[in-house]
Amino acid sequence: MTFYQKLDAIVTKNNSLVCVGLDSDAGKISGSQFDFNKSIVDATHDFVCAFKPNSAFYEARGTSGIEELKKTCDYIHQKYPDIVLILDAKRADIGSSNNGYVTYAFDYLGADAITLHPYLGKDALQPFLERKEKGSIILCRTSNPGAGEFQDNLYKTVAEHVAKEWNTNNNCALVVGATYPSELQIVRRIVGDMPILVPGIGAQGGDIEKTLKAGLSSQKSGLIISASRSVIFAKDPKEEAKKLRDEINKYRV
Repeated sequence: MTFYQKLDAIVTKNNSLVCVGLDSDAGKISGSQFDFNKSIVDATHDFVCAFKPNSAFYEARGTSGIEELKKTCDYIHQKYPDIVLILDAKRADIGSSNNGYVTYAFDYLGADAITLHPYLGKDALQPFLERKEKGSIILCRTSNPGAGEFQDNLYKTVAEHVAKEWNTNNNCALVVGATYPSELQIVRRIVGDMPILVPGIGAQGGDIEKTLKAGLSSQKSGLIISASRSVIFAKDPKEEAKKLRDEINKYRV
């Protein structure tokens, strides 16, 4: 099953565009990162289309953190194999160096998709793009306040190149922050129904209604709306995930 197929299937099954980011900061949790993640995954799996661990929170702890990330990915695959697993790693290097990242993300961790930087161009990212069954999610217009320093002049070019030249295997997606709904609307016009990963909902203050109106595909889908801290550190993560899914679905009719 390809990345697109797996995403479409779980969106339909769970009637959800929600992605829960497993940004499990070891300084904010008690016990192991895996045990924390397991509790979040078990609580929210009925209300999501994807889980997205950010590799930085695990790499920061060295080998023990990588082991926690590996255990988390294995658990998701074993217990909830229909849910998309996105590694938020924002990798990119020259082509030969990328082979190591490809092996780590797709073969060792078993991720269905990975976030990538576009700055080095298509030829550098070819090792990712050639994995036809895996998703390459390219940074386009990120959610941080300083994103416009370079991206205001580049994001439309990135969207056009990914949609028209890079997506020959139908395995590309883009990252566009919910904090920039007008840019999201422009990107949607450029890329058609290509999936868009949308961070910035929740703790970063992105507006759900504006995001949905700007970014939904022609099939009232096409968005992977990511929330991390607002869900995983909520008093009741299950209720928070369900609430977010239901709020999003109000604008999908």
